[in-house]
Amino acid sequence: MPTLKTVTLGCKVNQYETEYVRGGLMQLGYREAVGGEPVDLCIVNSCTVTSTADAKSRKAIRRLARVYPRAEIIVMGCYATRAAEEVATMPGVVEVLTDKRRLPDLLARFGLLDPPEGISAFGRRHRAYVKVQDGCRMGCSYCIIPSVRPVLASRAPDEVIAEIGRLVDAGHREIVITGIHLGHYGAELTASEAGLARLVGRIARLDGEFRLRISSIEAAEATPQLLAVMADHPTRICPHLHLSMQSGSDAVLRRMNRRYSVRQFVERCEQVRRQLDRPALTTDVIVGFPGETDEDFAATCRVVEAVGFSKVHVFRFSPRQGTPAAEMSDDVAAAVKQRRAAELSQLARRLGHEFFESLVGRRLQVLVETPVESRPGSLRGTSARYVPVELRGKNELLGRLTSVNATAVAEGRIRAGRGDTP
Repeated sequence: MPTLKTVTLGCKVNQYETEYVRGGLMQLGYREAVGGEPVDLCIVNSCTVTSTADAKSRKAIRRLARVYPRAEIIVMGCYATRAAEEVATMPGVVEVLTDKRRLPDLLARFGLLDPPEGISAFGRRHRAYVKVQDGCRMGCSYCIIPSVRPVLASRAPDEVIAEIGRLVDAGHREIVITGIHLGHYGAELTASEAGLARLVGRIARLDGEFRLRISSIEAAEATPQLLAVMADHPTRICPHLHLSMQSGSDAVLRRMNRRYSVRQFVERCEQVRRQLDRPALTTDVIVGFPGETDEDFAATCRVVEAVGFSKVHVFRFSPRQGTPAAEMSDDVAAAVKQRRAAELSQLARRLGHEFFESLVGRRLQVLVETPVESRPGSLRGTSARYVPVELRGKNELLGRLTSVNATAVAEGRIRAGRGDTP
């Protein structure tokens, strides 16, 4: 039986696509290599969102070639698309897949003549990612992704529904729908199929024990229709939205080529809070974008505090070759970027703690994921509001959804009472 090893870098979409390839190869008789046994085939799903991601992709390929010198290496993903000739010359690489739409063709060349329309499992994880959309044409000045994934493509709703049904049957209790630009789901479908809100509504009405989480979207895409569907299904759809802000300065947003103002962003966040029950709002922020002044950064901090994000992913700007931002001359000094990132991260930690505190005394739905080795009888999981929770309970709860009372905040997580044993 041939052996397989996969390495995935980057986003949830990449993780889904790796699972698709792995599942197809498993049908052909491949199995995951264990321990230090020889490997016949390596799949590397690469990322190119930053130059660091490129370097990590190259490092992964070289390491596999060194550790498994007899293995054939196939490289896919955004770095493979952007730098196919460079990747093809690396040790052990026998194929570079530059177009993710050709994944079924890849499996067909291995002998799987009837490639699957989706996945039926997501490894050993309790949470499964479901890719429903591909492609982005936003053209943010710092982002390379539209050049490597330019084609908008949405999966048919019936196909998505069938896939989620299989994943729930396989025991996955949280489904995360994701895409390169998720809010554009349905843009090229028929009017009767189109729209993220419609798809989410259909998923919410499925039978089975699971909850649904919506991956990152633009604030404008948290439409009244989508929020209404979320409000109608409060236990099925996680009250959590990741709305990418990037900056709290209108001047910086214009240089980033983001298509909203700070006022519009904040107003949409306020609308989310009005329509949902204490939702978690998380975001991304880039500090040190070319031309960002102290006043611009202070504005970002004010907006972050005003919105009250429960989590902020803070990134220091690094120029990405091939993007307009890389050609901007007014770069911010590295020391200033570091200081701003540290200051914003400290603010984000305080806001996160305050959000955690606001949940004490409430009943929380938790996906139980791992035991706490140092405290027998304790388990860890993630609440619907994307907050880490430690609870009391038996191992029979692992991989299940349970309801607990939040009692305190300690060590960066919520402490809770005993979960309901299934």
